[in-house]
Amino acid sequence: MDTETPAPQVWPTLRATDARALIRFLSEAFGFQEVVSYGEGDFVSHAELAWPEGGGVMLGSVRETAPGQWRGEPGTFSAYVVTADPDGVHARAVAAGARITTGLTETDYGSRDFAAADPEGNHWYFGTYPGAPRPVPSPS
Repeated sequence: MDTETPAPQVWPTLRATDARALIRFLSEAFGFQEVVSYGEGDFVSHAELAWPEGGGVMLGSVRETAPGQWRGEPGTFSAYVVTADPDGVHARAVAAGARITTGLTETDYGSRDFAAADPEGNHWYFGTYPGAPRPVPSPS
């Protein structure tokens, strides 16, 4: 059975009160790379930030929504980001003034992790655990 992990096809998304400031913070503190950003002035209708080791997030400014439509409140997002260098990301985050919520630690499942909150209140977890191998679907 082939256990190669496929390329990411799921994009976590979040909203921000100050999306431009959040983009700067995620880039400076954690190392995300801004790929594209659409909008005018302080309003970001859509932005994509790549994680250098694979995957990424999409984000935009908080906006009015239709009744019953999900709003995506700022500060309600969390993500686990796989990195081969949690110590380096941790040092970068500390140097950028990130609020570390859990210091570097070894987990019982073999990962080296830490957690931090961004200025919007979202929680970011960084560690070496890549997830369990997934089987590749058989060709039809």
